[in-house]
Amino acid sequence: MASQLRLRSALALVTGAGSGIGRAISVRLAGEGAAVAACDLDGAAAEDTVRLLGVPGSEDGAPRGKHAAFQADVSQAPAARRLLEQVQACFSRPPSVVVSCAGITRDEFLLHMSEEDWDRVIAVNLKGTFLVTQAAAQAMVSSGCRGSIINISSIIGKVGNIGQTNYASSKAGVIGLTQTAARELARHGIRCNSVLPGFIATPMTQKMPEKVKDKVTAMIPLGHMGDPEDVADAVAFLASEDSGYITGAAVEVTGGLFM
Repeated sequence: MASQLRLRSALALVTGAGSGIGRAISVRLAGEGAAVAACDLDGAAAEDTVRLLGVPGSEDGAPRGKHAAFQADVSQAPAARRLLEQVQACFSRPPSVVVSCAGITRDEFLLHMSEEDWDRVIAVNLKGTFLVTQAAAQAMVSSGCRGSIINISSIIGKVGNIGQTNYASSKAGVIGLTQTAARELARHGIRCNSVLPGFIATPMTQKMPEKVKDKVTAMIPLGHMGDPEDVADAVAFLASEDSGYITGAAVEVTGGLFM
């Protein structure tokens, strides 16, 4: 199908690619024809993701490039810069699609949250997204490449959630970061958008008690939690030229939750 070839000339860097939404995004972008650089803090998990990917751009029998796994702690500036250098060395070009999906939770009520838990969530979810966005944008601008940067936020960043002041703050920051980057980078032909998943069936949400999951599901107008592939669908659209006139958007993938 034509839609499966939308990214056949793209190189996509995906952080947080070792599981859940990041893995689903990697699989979907590869299915669209992209070569995928899958990055995770857990290098073995990134390798596992790469093994799930087909040959990029091979719909017509003409393989283009390869996939590769990378290990990096994106909350550290030297590691984020080194990641972009490694990707460019491996593929001989900078990525044209960058998806920041690395994220963690350290839940606790505001009255009891430790500074350490606050700092760690902000470091990975917000600072890490900033560092990867900055390094990727610098690489694109230096090479004169157009591109699409997609940062995974959360609906919690828009509406908040009990016990998640750190997570909500980090994801709200991702929205603001992305909207500002969109304004600054548009003149370079780089589009920046964020995706706000709702409650998605991932290892993160599997930790929720069944009673809580049942209560959440009852609040969703479509009547069920989303799948990682639902988020990957939105990312694939934003990565492709089908969304060529969209930048600075915050796309909600929530099943209608919090409308």
